[in-house]
Amino acid sequence: MIDVQRLRVLRAVADHGSFSKAATALHLTPSAVSQHIAVLERSLGAQVVARSTRGVALTPAGQIMVGAAESVAAELAQAKQQVEQLSTGRAQLTVATFSSGGRHLLPGAIPRFMAARPGTLLHVREGEPEHTLPLVRQGAVDLALAYHFDGPLPLGPGPSSGLQWVSLLEDPLHVVLPEGHRLAGRESLDLAELATEPWVLGCLKTEAYLRRYAERMGFEPEVRGTTTDYFFARSLVAAGVGISLIPSITLVPAVPGVHTVPVEPPTPSRHIGVATIRRRGDQPLVAMFIQALREQALHH
Repeated sequence: MIDVQRLRVLRAVADHGSFSKAATALHLTPSAVSQHIAVLERSLGAQVVARSTRGVALTPAGQIMVGAAESVAAELAQAKQQVEQLSTGRAQLTVATFSSGGRHLLPGAIPRFMAARPGTLLHVREGEPEHTLPLVRQGAVDLALAYHFDGPLPLGPGPSSGLQWVSLLEDPLHVVLPEGHRLAGRESLDLAELATEPWVLGCLKTEAYLRRYAERMGFEPEVRGTTTDYFFARSLVAAGVGISLIPSITLVPAVPGVHTVPVEPPTPSRHIGVATIRRRGDQPLVAMFIQALREQALHH
């Protein structure tokens, strides 16, 4: 018999990369964490973590067991939700979203969903994908409106969780220039043409993309401003601090004093979609909310 608590400990070790950090997160001692892992390994007859001076890493057997741990956690969270629904008599759905996606997609999707399922208790949690996707795989939220750029989904630390990804829309990035800029009249721009420009960026992931592109093109971008808000970034462009790279859905509402120019192909884009656990993707409430998001995405 595999103890659920030991699976929980293993998952914490995988997430944090060390016994001591896992112990802190679980309010245990490192010795207690080590004992839980040792007992788990004896019960399985296999090593689940490889220990080294740099910390610990999952073995293939450990990766299998962490996947099982996440499945168990998600099932328990769902069971708890179902019990709560029995006591309240109302269905519940918890949706996670990143800020700009929530601002532009949820306000149209929620009324569609609620019209079809009136009385549902809807909860919304905001966070970046690297924080919300682990919540999906743990069963803490039912689905997450998320995005990624040219790499894989930002699943965070730990092994692949078997998430199901439903694409909603492509969100191409645009160059935002101050009015009167020498390139403001262009129909499109190659980012290489902007090698000498100062930049204001509204997202760390956009900055990471720009730096990867600049490295390939052989220049170092001069970043004069970083924010976590695309509207603020455009306001700084209007004030003359620099130029910016902004996703298209965040170009509304308009900011006076700026001019927007598309990026030439291959155009950098955010890939926006919905993440669920595979076995939850076909549940009625989840499926209905995804459909409402799909319909709203058609407007963009």
